[in-house]
Amino acid sequence: MSTTGHEKVESNIGLMIILVILVISVGGLVQIVPLFFMKHTTEAVAGLEPYNALELTGRDIYIRESCNACHSQMIRPFRAETERYGHYSVAGEFVYDRPFLWGSKRTGPDLHRVGGRYSDEWHRVHLMNPRDVVPASIMPGFPWLAESPADADSIRRKMEVLNMMGHGYTQEDIDNAPKQLEGKTELDALIAYLQNLGTSIKSGR
Repeated sequence: MSTTGHEKVESNIGLMIILVILVISVGGLVQIVPLFFMKHTTEAVAGLEPYNALELTGRDIYIRESCNACHSQMIRPFRAETERYGHYSVAGEFVYDRPFLWGSKRTGPDLHRVGGRYSDEWHRVHLMNPRDVVPASIMPGFPWLAESPADADSIRRKMEVLNMMGHGYTQEDIDNAPKQLEGKTELDALIAYLQNLGTSIKSGR
């Protein structure tokens, strides 16, 4: 009885491993390589600017406090999502985000279009004690942020490193960064970051 090619592969573990790796590699390249030539995935949308010193500090606080564990930053292109949150997210909005904070867990609402939707004072009250503005909220408060000064010591080095990745900060931006954080608290920085989210594309709401 003759042996088929399929049987030969199944009976030879070494050959099977090589073929599996080959198939996965080719499939991965077919999916990944075209993305490098699609400008809308690698170039910033019109109006998008790198985070300034205060926003960049706020983003680090957002990550440190694990806000992204409960809030996604990626609106899917479905009517149920766009009606609630605004314009769906596009790749060109995230070119200055390292790391990406897209997420899929929504204990709280998506925050990608939260910028400009509420006043600074609303955010301040909400972050201090969420139930003061949203009675049914299960979000914890972050009152200590109002007492903690924004870290100005590492901001220049942080921006210099991000420049290596193409963020495009000028030397003036870097030199003035510590001044932008003078007298600011971590709460101020976090609010500045939230107020910037999703504002490069108008939500129409």
